[in-house]
Amino acid sequence: MKLHELRPAKGAVSDTKRRGRGTGTGIGKTGGRGSKGQKARSGGGVRPGFEGGQMPIIRRLPKRGFTNIFKKQFNIINIEDLNVFENGTMVTLELLVETGMIKKVEKNGVKILGDGNLEKSLTIQANKFTKSAVEKIEAAGGKVEVI
Repeated sequence: MKLHELRPAKGAVSDTKRRGRGTGTGIGKTGGRGSKGQKARSGGGVRPGFEGGQMPIIRRLPKRGFTNIFKKQFNIINIEDLNVFENGTMVTLELLVETGMIKKVEKNGVKILGDGNLEKSLTIQANKFTKSAVEKIEAAGGKVEVI
């Protein structure tokens, strides 16, 4: 079998229905819409979620919580992930994007968390640091720079 000989299996593909092409087709005249009524008209039908005047389920169910529009979003990095860099490296946001540790810098930047251990002495620039991260970075002989 060659690439140009490939075909769908028999019965896998059916012809599209050509509606309104005469009474002999079975879907002529009204085109499968029946006669009269809201669904028979052009543009007819009800909006999504409409239940014929009954109170819709989306309005019957209780709502919970809210979205805080002032929430700060940070890219989060643990200090153990920074062990991939060489000693004395200046770790910046651009370097983190280049190495693929973060895809893009979020609205509020990068936050370094103190999870794991740091074996390298690095100078790290970020928007926020946890206390444990600062302690571990300085214990390893590195520096912390808040942008």
